Amino acid sequence: MNYLIAVLSDRMQAEAAYSALEQEALPMDQISILGKGFEITDEFGFVDPVKKARKQAKFMSYWLVPFGFVGGYGFNLLTGFELFSWAGALGNHIIGGLLGAIGGAMGSFFIGGSAGLLGSSSGDAPPYRKMMDAGKYLVVVSGQPNLTNKANRILRQLKAESVYSYVDPTRA
Repeated sequence: MNYLIAVLSDRMQAEAAYSALEQEALPMDQISILGKGFEITDEFGFVDPVKKARKQAKFMSYWLVPFGFVGGYGFNLLTGFELFSWAGALGNHIIGGLLGAIGGAMGSFFIGGSAGLLGSSSGDAPPYRKMMDAGKYLVVVSGQPNLTNKANRILRQLKAESVYSYVDPTRA
C-alpha cells in the first residue's frame, strides 16, 4: 500500500486540498484528513512505537525463551554444576534450563522491546504527531501508485508545506 501525506498549515488549506482531490474524482474512501477536529494518528492506523516494541519483544521471546532453556540445560549438563543438592542431577539440569529460559525472556524484553522503541521509525506516527501537535493538518491518500501520483500532482499545486510518500511493506 502506498501512502502520500501532505502537511498543511491550517484547517482551511486541509479542507481545500480535500475538496480539490474530490473534484478530480479520486476515491474519497482512500483520503483522510488528520488533525484537530478530524481523525488522529492512532485512529488512522499509524504504528504506535510502544505497540511495535511489544510486538517485537513478543516475537523475539518465541525463539529466545526455548533457546535459553536448551542453553541453560545444556550448560548445566556439560559442567555438572550442582545448583541445589536436594534436586538431584536431572532436577539441576531442569533448573538450569529454567534459568536459561528466564534469561531468554529478559533478553527478548530488554533487547527486543528497546530496539523497537529506539529503532528507526520511518513512516511511523511520532513525526506526524509532532506536526499535529504544532497545529498542522495532514491529508493522507492511500492506494496504488497511480492514485498517489495523481494526488501528489494535485497537492503540490496547492502549495502544501511538505509532501511525503512511502510504501508500507506490511500492507501489500
